[in-house]
This record gives sequence, structure tokens and C-alpha cells, in this order.
Amino acid sequence: MDLSIVIVSWKVKKLLEECLNSIFNQTKEITYEVWVVDNFSQDGTVEMVKEKFPQVHLIANQKNLGFAKANNQAIRLAKGKFILLLNPDTKILDNALEKIVHFMKENPNCGVAGGKLLNPDGSLQPSVRRFPRFLDQALILLKIHHFLPNLPPLRAYLAKNFDYDKKQEVDQIMGAFFLIRREVIEEVGLLDENFWIWFEEVDYCQRVKKAGKRVCYCPQAKIIHYFGQSFKQRLSLDKQRIYNRSLSYYFKKHHSFINYLLINLLRPLSLFLAALTQMFKI
Repeated sequence: MDLSIVIVSWKVKKLLEECLNSIFNQTKEITYEVWVVDNFSQDGTVEMVKEKFPQVHLIANQKNLGFAKANNQAIRLAKGKFILLLNPDTKILDNALEKIVHFMKENPNCGVAGGKLLNPDGSLQPSVRRFPRFLDQALILLKIHHFLPNLPPLRAYLAKNFDYDKKQEVDQIMGAFFLIRREVIEEVGLLDENFWIWFEEVDYCQRVKKAGKRVCYCPQAKIIHYFGQSFKQRLSLDKQRIYNRSLSYYFKKHHSFINYLLINLLRPLSLFLAALTQMFKI
């Protein structure tokens, strides 16, 4: 089998239905299977998948296990040569899955690949970043990126000069459309389940590069991404706590002890600023 598509869903039943329809309507030239892991949505998602998509492999969790652990549940069972982690708030365009599988077959040293993400209006959605460093993450924790988005450390981290029309190697790609070669999973391992959500894909890209493989961007594979629909249902302060934990763990794994310590010193202030943001809807 060419491809296993893994979708972790939480309380986005309508978007998931659109996503699944787009997969089956737009994927013709490759062999594939689809896995949906529902993280205890309790919104009728499980029933919808059973009724409308009986060909889909469904895992219905009895609690929200987080993004990394839920993906790993399906990855362990998947049979494809390539594993695509796909967000439920996406729509496949113009046979994108065949295009990215073909790209990976032509580039055997590419361990992970992502495609071009578009907003619902068809405009470009930036999806490539450089690896996090202390200064850019400190600016984000302190909410300075909202007021001074063009500071050089932020522009570098967000890869503002990236050419989204060109195939190329990158540091990291967004986890919404994240294709992994099976041999890489066998060598590097599964997603790190210590990340509940956020930074698990960044960590994985780091591990892939340390294993001597490339992370690649393929603009021919295009999808629409509604962006963060599940997490819009959480309050700002709650999201900030989760973000902080993931960022701290990422720095523990991939940065010096000093940087790890400094990031943790900023965590209480970031929570205070997130509370102000929530209170005044900044």
C-alpha cells in the first residue's frame, strides 16, 4: 500500500466529514487507507464516521489523549509505505496526495515532507519555519510578536523570506499535513508522547535531521487548511499552559541547560500576559 492517512479529530465533526469527502474524491492514482482517531469528541463524530465512511478504520478513544499519542495509536497499525498525519480541518485539492507520494518516491533521502497550505479563500498560509531559538521564543512568550512582528529574530524564525513556489529542504513543516517515510519511523521512532500538543512535529523534524534525513517542502501538493479549529474551543490561558509545557520540554531535549532554564523563568510571565489577553480580548 502506498499511503496510510492518519487523522486525529476532536470536536470538528462537520470539518472532518468535508476532509474525508475530499480524500475519497481527490485521490485516484495511489493505494491508500484512512485512519480516524477520535479523541473523545462526544459531538457525533464517531457515529458520523461509522455511518458515512464505513471504509475508514476508526479508533474511538474514551478520553482526549492528545495529538502525539493519538497519532501513534494509528501509526502502529498503519500499513502504508508512507504515513500522512493530516488535520481534520483540511481539504485535499487536485490529487495532492498522489503528488506528494510521487515526490517522496523521487527523493529517497527525504524523510518528511509537507505541501502548500492555503487559507479557505485560496491565499497562502505560511507553514514553514526555522527551528526555535531562545530569542524568538522569548519574544513570543512575552507577546511582543503581536506588536513588533517584523523584528529580525521573529522574521528569521517565521521564515518570512521563504519561497513557497519552490521545492526545497527546510527545518520544519506544519503538522497539519505531515508525510513520513515508513523507514524513517522505523529508524527514528514514533512521535514523542510527552508532547500533548504543539512542538511534536518540530521535535520530529529535529530527530529526522539528526538521523541524516531531509525535511522537504513540495508546493505541488496543495490543501486548504482552516487552521486550529479544535483549539479555538479552548480559552487563551489554557492554551498558553499547554504551549508552555511543550516549549519547555522541547528546549530540554534540543537546547542547552541555560536556555532551558531561561525559557522556564519566562513561563509565569507568559501566563499572566495570556490572562490579560483573555480578559481584555487583545
